[in-house]
Amino acid sequence: MADTNYVTQETFDKMQAELHQLKTVDRPAASKAIAEAREKGDLKENAEYDAAKEAQGLLEAKIKYLEGVIATARILNEDSIDASRVSILTKVTVTNMATKKQFTYQIVSEKEASLKDGKISVTSPIGSGLLGKVVGEVAEVTVPAGKISFRIDNITV
Repeated sequence: MADTNYVTQETFDKMQAELHQLKTVDRPAASKAIAEAREKGDLKENAEYDAAKEAQGLLEAKIKYLEGVIATARILNEDSIDASRVSILTKVTVTNMATKKQFTYQIVSEKEASLKDGKISVTSPIGSGLLGKVVGEVAEVTVPAGKISFRIDNITV
């Protein structure tokens, strides 16, 4: 997981809060559940114990993942974003050349992506296809359904 994770300060703070919750509340609760299940007798036939151990394993994996993401996070400041080209954290208004429909997307990290909020991942086909483009340029984006042409209409922060 050596890749840099570009995130906003808000997302970074949320990840740190989630990690704190997992370590200080969820991890002790998982240990307690294992201890309680262990007290109920034979571990070979104790489904409750097996379930508690599995839940603990999933919890530890999530903690390890979050620690890795936080360790490789680079916080982006919106004040330092260049809006002359499409880049991470810019909002780009595009027109689909085939349908003439206009869309506005914000290019964000994978961790922040939410299509319903108009936030697309920098690593998605559309996000990566728009990167580096300037206003007036047409981006040819290859998506699973084929090629789509987007004209860049506006770029803001």
